[in-house]
Amino acid sequence: MPSAKAQILIVDDLAENLLALEALIRHDDLEIHRALSGLDALELILVHDFALALIDVQMPGMNGFELAEFMRGTEKSKHVPIVFVTAGDKEHFAFKGYESGAVDFLHKPLDAHAVKSKINIFVELHQQRLAMRCQLQALETSRAEQEKLLQQLQHTQGDLQQAVRVRDDFMAMTSHELKTPLAALKLQNQLRQRHLDQDNTDAFTPDKLRKMLATDARLVDSVIRLIDDMLDVTRIRFGKLSYSPSHFDLGELVHEVVDRFSEQLTLSNSGYQVDVAQGVAGVWDRYRLDQVISNLITNAIRYGNGKPVSIRLHADRQRAFISVRDHGIGIAPADQARIFQVFERAADTHAMGGLGLGLFIVAQIIEAHGGHIQLESAPGEGSTFNVELPLTQ
Repeated sequence: MPSAKAQILIVDDLAENLLALEALIRHDDLEIHRALSGLDALELILVHDFALALIDVQMPGMNGFELAEFMRGTEKSKHVPIVFVTAGDKEHFAFKGYESGAVDFLHKPLDAHAVKSKINIFVELHQQRLAMRCQLQALETSRAEQEKLLQQLQHTQGDLQQAVRVRDDFMAMTSHELKTPLAALKLQNQLRQRHLDQDNTDAFTPDKLRKMLATDARLVDSVIRLIDDMLDVTRIRFGKLSYSPSHFDLGELVHEVVDRFSEQLTLSNSGYQVDVAQGVAGVWDRYRLDQVISNLITNAIRYGNGKPVSIRLHADRQRAFISVRDHGIGIAPADQARIFQVFERAADTHAMGGLGLGLFIVAQIIEAHGGHIQLESAPGEGSTFNVELPLTQ
């Protein structure tokens, strides 16, 4: 906002003239600055923002016209109104004065009423100019803020559009992944119903029933695992994924999980290798580490290109190390960080299946245990996921 007091510059080489002029124009709303020469005036002009300059024409050294020319050539003072005060020839000084940049003249002896009226006009114009400058600055600030808000809205809109695309892709993948085991279960039930309708008891021998139950259990487990993964992602995002640490042998858990996947590893990947050190015990959440190992093995089965999978566990005094290696399609360097993000997959194809949740959950669980996971991979050379966990938390 403009200052409450307008600043006036008066310039005259005679101190008594300055005092007389100041006494004439003095007002509570004015702040008057005196200069006894053109050089003194220039110094004041560099410091203050004047509403008006009253300059005596006839001064030694730098006269009033020369001072006016300097003022017009200076960025800070070129807009300051200049009124010359003179006792000389009116016509001669008027021509020279207007040429130098004056806006008006006051002729001695000064008329007090005329002087005060002119000053009031220029001060009012100055205040209006300052107010307009403030308004322009406020408008520019408002425009900049509006531009910033617009950019934020555009960014938010882009995020929302991306979220909608992710949601749609996720729903499509979820439908596909859930329909696959459910469709298999439905087909199995239809075949069994047909055998029952035809009284074909040979289809329900103990061995065949055991295989049916194992197949059903595997299909149901896959559906449950998908649902658990979706629920875990939601819990992770809200910081509500629960952990229940306990002391247990990690080697026993690795063998347990591998045994669970042994049939799939044998049929889909032509076998597997297990190298588990004895006595690797520590404090972890058994259920969550079961998820980690299961997801890594599932990933190796899915992307292992039908080749054997290697699972290894060893430890030192402070850490346990789990590695799961496949000899499949591998992962390009540019994608290796991406696959640990939610809804991202090692291969951008529905043929491989998966919701892109497993590795995200794995990374979050390992991080919650104070460990970290590292990927070694190259296209066509397979992938090795290395997990490092502290033995105690």
